[in-house]
Amino acid sequence: MNTRFDEELFLTSKTGRELYHKYAEKLPVIDYHCHLQPSEIYENKEFEDLGEMWLRGDHYKWRAMRTFGIDEKYITGEASYHDKYLAFAAILPKLIGNPIYIWCALELKRYFDIDEPLSGENAEEIYQRTTAMIREQHMTRRWCMEHSNVKLVSTTEDPVDDLRYHIALKEEKMFTRVITAFRPDKAMFLLLDTFADYMDQLEQVSGIPVVSFETMLDALEARLRFFQETTGTTVSDDGIPYFTWADYRPEEVEAIFRKARANEPISAHEADQYQSAFLYEMARRYHRNGYVMQLHIGTYLDANTTGVKNVGQSTGFDCVDDQCSVTSVGELLNRLTIAGELPKTILYPLDGTKIEAWAILAAGFCDNGVRAKVQLGAPWWFNDQAFGIKRQFESCANLYPVSLSVGMLTDSRSFISYPRHELYRRVLCNYFGELVERGEYFSGEEALKQVIEDVCFNNVNEFFGFQV
Repeated sequence: MNTRFDEELFLTSKTGRELYHKYAEKLPVIDYHCHLQPSEIYENKEFEDLGEMWLRGDHYKWRAMRTFGIDEKYITGEASYHDKYLAFAAILPKLIGNPIYIWCALELKRYFDIDEPLSGENAEEIYQRTTAMIREQHMTRRWCMEHSNVKLVSTTEDPVDDLRYHIALKEEKMFTRVITAFRPDKAMFLLLDTFADYMDQLEQVSGIPVVSFETMLDALEARLRFFQETTGTTVSDDGIPYFTWADYRPEEVEAIFRKARANEPISAHEADQYQSAFLYEMARRYHRNGYVMQLHIGTYLDANTTGVKNVGQSTGFDCVDDQCSVTSVGELLNRLTIAGELPKTILYPLDGTKIEAWAILAAGFCDNGVRAKVQLGAPWWFNDQAFGIKRQFESCANLYPVSLSVGMLTDSRSFISYPRHELYRRVLCNYFGELVERGEYFSGEEALKQVIEDVCFNNVNEFFGFQV
């Protein structure tokens, strides 16, 4: 039985191994969607220890620790990172089949050259070794990105953000270029108690009186341009955990907006009308400003309200749902196509069991000489593991060319999560290798080389116009 990290991880076919090591392994990384804090990139502090590197802000690990009944003080609570690390290390051998086990193995190998399995028995010894290496090599936030050959990262900010750290980072001589994604969710969710206050903030930062739906859109577009002028971004990001298309008239949306601005009750149908109008109008603005529209679809947010109350949002209590239908997103794309204002679009359905339906939808809206104008995004969140990645390849290659994909992202708050790109590339190359060995692909090695380089790097660079 193998008791060390295996460099042929996921490469079960001979051809897959050759393809990965020859063409994918050394390619640089573009991480076009993540949740790193730009303030941390700017401050560039050295990490305290492996506990901080692994457990600060990582809700994947927090969820796993809770399933083992570990006290919250060792997860998000007051315990030291050393003690949190020990609590996590004790359960790691029991995470067989879970992507966290593989992620941690990759991270230990790639950042610390440790290939032995971590457990409660050797946790302290590995803690001391890694802490010494952090000090010796001055492992900072930027060190991690450069060590992982990350050419570009896109963080995610709200339209009211002043982007002060992005502005400061432009003056730094960095290996990694840092841009941001424009995420206007707070302007779309008008049922939130904070909506009216948020409109006040938007008015203040934009300098545009937000007295109507149209003036709100003007304010958002002003911020959209500010984001682009400041960081050179072409990335937008809309989360639509639930979305039902509802026809509307402009005067109806204006009336709904006025009610929300005044903190008056809004019906479910009115919320659907507003959200339909909002997504349609924002997409038009993405189109004319050269942005890519990313739609993150089908999240069941804050499922455990007690957990959220005790610990906070985005801490491991979100789930998968199907309240956002293919039909509703399809109608949004259809209306934009009719208007001639459909932007480049990436769909990220969280329900991986319905991935084929979304692939078919995406393929139905590709036209006008743009390669992969509407496409499926990388398997994300609960699907960004070997099974979910391979499932998407096998399911969707039948319906949408894999060769046009913009590849993997981390969607992470961790500075050492870049081996997820490696995992994706290994599964990709093995999938191609299996096709070759079964005789299902015989266009030759040069053609495969081009496809691999495109999926892993070239496509995303071209699609977003990053010019990395």
